[in-house]
Amino acid sequence: MKISDMSNTSLRILTAGIMIGILVVVALLSAYYPKMHIVRWLGVAVMCGALYEMIISMVKSGIENVQKNSVLYFMFTMWLIIMLSAAYYVGLRPKIMLWMLMIIVGADVGAWFFGKTFGGDKMWEKISANKTWAGQIGGIFCGTLMSVLYFKIFGGYLSNAIWIGISAALLSQYGDLTASYIKRTMGIKDFGNLLPGHGGILDRFDGWIYVLPLIWFMIS
Repeated sequence: MKISDMSNTSLRILTAGIMIGILVVVALLSAYYPKMHIVRWLGVAVMCGALYEMIISMVKSGIENVQKNSVLYFMFTMWLIIMLSAAYYVGLRPKIMLWMLMIIVGADVGAWFFGKTFGGDKMWEKISANKTWAGQIGGIFCGTLMSVLYFKIFGGYLSNAIWIGISAALLSQYGDLTASYIKRTMGIKDFGNLLPGHGGILDRFDGWIYVLPLIWFMIS
């Protein structure tokens, strides 16, 4: 079966499996060959992909759209460059990257589960039709829970695990909303097809938008 003939669900499962496989390989290389700094270069590759998708999306949106929203697009592109720098430096601390990813994934899953289960009022329906206040609360709870779990495994102060978990889980959801707003402005559904079934790299890693610079600032 060709990739083009696969359903969106099948594509999502296949792509997710490949991403998990990549993460396993990265974890093994990081453990046995730490001088390769594989986590750093993976983070840099992700952000380079995000920058590429942003530029391509601007080109596809048309010259009139770019002129109308030039300040917004310029600021967001500059922010992506800041994120690239953050990935370069935070990537030297694989455990910190793991901590960040645990919080973001926890927040993402929690927001989806609580939003689907409890529904309720929408947050900003014009920006993202599926985001609810119940989902945001669930995302904060699950993201913070993952942060506490990380500290239980690797040690540290529980108070830090809680307040950083809350902050990062909240910011990860607003990163999602920011990406959604940019897409609405461009009139597109997703940023690209570099991750079939998942939209683009920037769609999948939009939780990094504010969390990654925050972590960089914290460890600097």
